Amino acid sequence: MNTAIITAAGKGTRLKGDISKQFMNIYGKPILAHTITAFQNASKIKEIYISVPKDYLELCQKSIIEKYSFDKVKKLVIGGSTRQESVYNTIIELPSSTGIVSIHDGVRPLVTSDEIDSLINTLMRENKKDPRIRGVIMAAPARETIKITENGTIDRTVPRDTVWYAQTPQIFFYRDILKAHNEARKDNFTGTDDACLVERTGGKVSIVRGRHENIKITTPIDLFLAELIMTRNVRR
Repeated sequence: MNTAIITAAGKGTRLKGDISKQFMNIYGKPILAHTITAFQNASKIKEIYISVPKDYLELCQKSIIEKYSFDKVKKLVIGGSTRQESVYNTIIELPSSTGIVSIHDGVRPLVTSDEIDSLINTLMRENKKDPRIRGVIMAAPARETIKITENGTIDRTVPRDTVWYAQTPQIFFYRDILKAHNEARKDNFTGTDDACLVERTGGKVSIVRGRHENIKITTPIDLFLAELIMTRNVRR
């Protein structure tokens, strides 16, 4: 069974709103509702689990899950103090029948159902060709020159065609991502995304070229851009 984890336990302090950013409205409904819709409509996803702040459990259940009839959502899980902890809290709630896990940021509402389904197909296809491949992630190629610095000066310039901006969804076999999180907890290791946890256990992770539009809403300009992109997409 293919399961999705949507992380929505952050505070979103950089947007300086009265409510956590994932529950802010954009283009007529909460950001998180847009995100869940993509997974609700993805044919490859059978169940959805969402990490949320404890104080938002009732709001999320009534104003999002029930209001928009998201019947694939099986459980809301109280998030941790970090994203990594929130993902772990949710992974351990997944049923043992889970085969593939898709992990996605709740504040990336511009992902599409087709992209989610395609990533799952890619993992299965790539793993058949090379069993060492245990995950795939969506990423966008760098469009600007990347510099490595040391003490405020440039140490070297990285070839741009080797640099990618990691996004979500990030999709893994269940046993691999569970093992990766368990080992990270044992070693007191904090990674910048789930892929790096799998990488450090020896698993190979492939990149699927994504869209730069698949932005994570973090700042007010991101909120503006996301709504602009949604408006343009509807008018097409």
